[in-house]
Amino acid sequence: MLSIEPIIYIMIFVGVIILVEGVYLTVFGKSISLNSRVNRRLEMMEKGAGREQVLEKLRKEMEQHMSAKQIPLYSLLAAKAQKAAIAFTPQQLILVMAGLSVVAFAGLSVGTETAVPLRIALSIGIGVGGVYVWVSRKANKRTSMIEEQLPDAVELMVRSLRVGHPFSSAISIVSKEISDPLASEFGVIADESAYGRDMGEALKDMAERIDLQDLRFLAVAVTIQQQSGGNLAEILAGLASVIRARFRLFRRVKAITAEAQWSGKFLSAFPLLALVAINVMDPHYYDEVYDHPYFIPACIAVGTLLTLNLFVMRKLVDIKV
Repeated sequence: MLSIEPIIYIMIFVGVIILVEGVYLTVFGKSISLNSRVNRRLEMMEKGAGREQVLEKLRKEMEQHMSAKQIPLYSLLAAKAQKAAIAFTPQQLILVMAGLSVVAFAGLSVGTETAVPLRIALSIGIGVGGVYVWVSRKANKRTSMIEEQLPDAVELMVRSLRVGHPFSSAISIVSKEISDPLASEFGVIADESAYGRDMGEALKDMAERIDLQDLRFLAVAVTIQQQSGGNLAEILAGLASVIRARFRLFRRVKAITAEAQWSGKFLSAFPLLALVAINVMDPHYYDEVYDHPYFIPACIAVGTLLTLNLFVMRKLVDIKV
């Protein structure tokens, strides 16, 4: 007889996501959460840290996840953790996944009668999957904030160049006048430039690390101007207009496709919700087919089709701008 165990699985998975957020805020504080509007780099310098120390710390945080990409399982998280600028070190994040898997196993042991091997597999899936979903949300939110801040940052650079500041000073001004997450990113570029690194190379590395097309446009524009000359202020002014127009178009496309996105999410979740509802209202509904030899293969086939449905629905509404 089937039970309401799927509800317990969902509750444990949601609890794991909430727990990892609570651990993150408890360990590192709200000042580095994505909702914070503090310029973290300037805050660290105001507390007495030297410019070189701040640069070293921020660069270490920015590079730590991709440098640990060879660790088993962690390769699934490395790129997104890098984009999200997660303050957990790779080792800490792995420990968090292990700890959450133990918590999930305890919850499954108390709330379900699943076989031990299946409980272990589900616990690992919930622990790793919960952290992956949490990191993905952080990465998407941080990327969205950078996209929103970038046009204003480029326009501020244009104004600085037009009043006579060199480009390095324009970058430094942006790092002081805007808020995080973009402020600390530009602050690292300003510090690296002060210590002799090529500005175009630093911008290119930032664009690849954040994986944002508009930042790649900025890096290419600066690199071309350095090699061939030209009026950088006019180039960046045009780039700011293009970025802002792309941002408006993206928001418009997002608004137009919002209904389709929610329809896709509902259609993807409906079979699982229907399964849970049927088992709650009539626990004996599937008794006649539960022992059928085709029951398990059919469940596997349905699960595979539901997974493919998620990818198809996502592709249908993922319109590139």
